[in-house]
Amino acid sequence: MKKEQMVGTRLPSELVRELKLIEDVEQSDRSTTVRRLLSKAIRQWKLEHYARLYGDGKLTLARAARDAGVSLWEMVDYARARKISAQYDLEDLRRDLGTISGNLQGQA
Repeated sequence: MKKEQMVGTRLPSELVRELKLIEDVEQSDRSTTVRRLLSKAIRQWKLEHYARLYGDGKLTLARAARDAGVSLWEMVDYARARKISAQYDLEDLRRDLGTISGNLQGQA
């Protein structure tokens, strides 16, 4: 299986000008610049999406963090900064403590 795939898209001239500016500043080629920006955008989308699901009570905080690919503490900070109400009860606390404990044991 290929590790990379070619993806093509048409962009408005304004976005192409912005890309060129970033390429010049970063001294990188177009592919590298697009990969970096897309990677950051995907990470941001995941944070927003899974934090929203957490806020809607559809996921625990630990699950939202795991699915977003961030630490529990990063998700806590993100949710707090966006004023997402905690959807948290005693069972969620127990589950999250179990997740943290499991992660710590896996690192030992």
